[in-house]
Amino acid sequence: MIHSIHSIRVRYAETDPMKYVYYGNYATYFEIGRVELLRTIGMPYDEIENQGIWLPVSDYKIKYLKPALYDQKLEIHTYLKKIPGVRIEFEYEIYNEEGIKITEASTSLFFLDSKTGKIIKCPDYLLKLIHENWKSDDKSI
Repeated sequence: MIHSIHSIRVRYAETDPMKYVYYGNYATYFEIGRVELLRTIGMPYDEIENQGIWLPVSDYKIKYLKPALYDQKLEIHTYLKKIPGVRIEFEYEIYNEEGIKITEASTSLFFLDSKTGKIIKCPDYLLKLIHENWKSDDKSI
C-alpha cells in the first residue's frame, strides 16, 4: 500500500450559502490527493502526461459522513492499495481539524495513450516507482 496525506484549507468560494463545502468540490480535493501521492513516489503528474499518457477517471464513488465547513483545515488521505494494470484505483478519506473522518471515496482511472487513444497497461517506469514505495512485507501482490 502507498499512503499520502495532504492538507488544505476550505476556501469561501468552495462553499454553499450554509458555508458547507459544495459537493462538487470534493472531486477537486481527490484530484489534489492523487497528484500529491504520485509526487511523493517521485512521479509528478505532468511527467506522466509528458510521457504521452492520460489518466481519465472512469469511476467515482463517494460517501459524505459529515460536512466540511468554510475555513476548516482538512487532511486528504490518499491510498493506492492495488498494483495497477490498465486501471489505477485510489481510495480517499478526508478528516477535519478535529481528526473526525468526514468523507470516504474512491476513483478508478485508466491509462490512455494520448497519441493513439488506446487503453494501455501501467507503464514500467511508474510500476517500478510503485513497487519501490510499496509499504508491505508481501511484494507478491
